Amino acid sequence: MDFLTNDTWLITWIVVPVLIFIARVTDVSIGTFRIILVSKGKKGTAAFLGFFEVSIWLLAISQAMLHLTNIACFLAYGLGFAFGNFIGVLIDEKIGLGLQTVRIITRNTMEVLPMALRDAGFGATVIKATGGKGQVNIIFSIVPRKKVKFLLSLAHEIDPDIFISLQDIRSADSGYMPLRTPLFGWQRLIKKK
Repeated sequence: MDFLTNDTWLITWIVVPVLIFIARVTDVSIGTFRIILVSKGKKGTAAFLGFFEVSIWLLAISQAMLHLTNIACFLAYGLGFAFGNFIGVLIDEKIGLGLQTVRIITRNTMEVLPMALRDAGFGATVIKATGGKGQVNIIFSIVPRKKVKFLLSLAHEIDPDIFISLQDIRSADSGYMPLRTPLFGWQRLIKKK
């Protein structure tokens, strides 16, 4: 039982694996978020994060290589990678960068749904089409990712039988954006001129 009180045992089997785990969670979370930024064209921020990602990775891999015979370090490295991916995706979901194209296909509320979306402050482009069961509307809307859940809940409330598809987009330019009530009133001053 003397080996359990040894400081070396504590460092080798507890402290080092915990530090490897934390380093891997951190570097993989940064890496996951960095890849998302690259896909959205944010190259400056991605490069900045890449420096920290690889620096932390070097620290983690060097400690894992120094302790190759320690199964706790081996497991900490793998678990850190798994948790890092999970946390990186959670960070992306919370921040909600970018835009998504929302496509809604409806048969039941062909005129009501686009009006409701516009009234809620979303753009809605409608294309009349023919589906397998007759006439449908395809409604296109480009929405900030942070507002997609609200748009989807509104659309499902109006028509629970709609078909929805989402697609990330890199950028959007021009187009119709509904007028909104300005927060501070400066847009009203511009309109009066």
